[in-house]
Amino acid sequence: MKVIAVNGSPRKNWNTDTLLQKALDGAKSMGAQTEAIHLYDLNFKGCISCFACKRKNSKHAGHCAMQDDLTNVLEKIFEADVLLLGSPIYFGNVTGAMRSFLERLLFSNLSYNEAHRSIFQGKISSGFIYTMNVSEDVVKQVNYEALFQQNENLLKIFKGTSEFMISTDTYQFEDYSKYEASMFDEKHKSQVKAEQFPIDSQKAFDMGVRLASL
Repeated sequence: MKVIAVNGSPRKNWNTDTLLQKALDGAKSMGAQTEAIHLYDLNFKGCISCFACKRKNSKHAGHCAMQDDLTNVLEKIFEADVLLLGSPIYFGNVTGAMRSFLERLLFSNLSYNEAHRSIFQGKISSGFIYTMNVSEDVVKQVNYEALFQQNENLLKIFKGTSEFMISTDTYQFEDYSKYEASMFDEKHKSQVKAEQFPIDSQKAFDMGVRLASL
């Protein structure tokens, strides 16, 4: 069992990365071989609409034709059994790096032919971890659920199961006193970090166990 985690946060060892590591720990506990990849360590772009992957009899069918730091990463993922993704929510969506990564990952395997949604030949199960500064009430008010569900459905292009989890009201700064952020109560944030984040960490671990058991 090969499990790859892709961190779409620019911050290592913070909320998103920590939860991804917990998910990898869960997969490891089931005997899986794991690897973590940090998108912000790589130099790459999103899809450029070259359509090389859509040409008839193309050698690039199912594989992005662009050559950059993401090329080998994508090939590793296509050989994996489980893909774990993580991103904070920036301005109502995943980070720009994660969005560009998803374009390159998914589009080459999305079929433009009728009655065929995917040309992917294998099966990859996936789990997406989202972290965000806002509360769960705000998540419902702005309907972030639609974004999470959309990505879950898109990842089913890889013909495996797909699921997601969210971690809300996350602790954003190491020292709140250094920032113009009076709308946030540092004491409340600290309480959530102490009480809820360990629960979210266990949920991430359980996700890793569950996906590595399929």
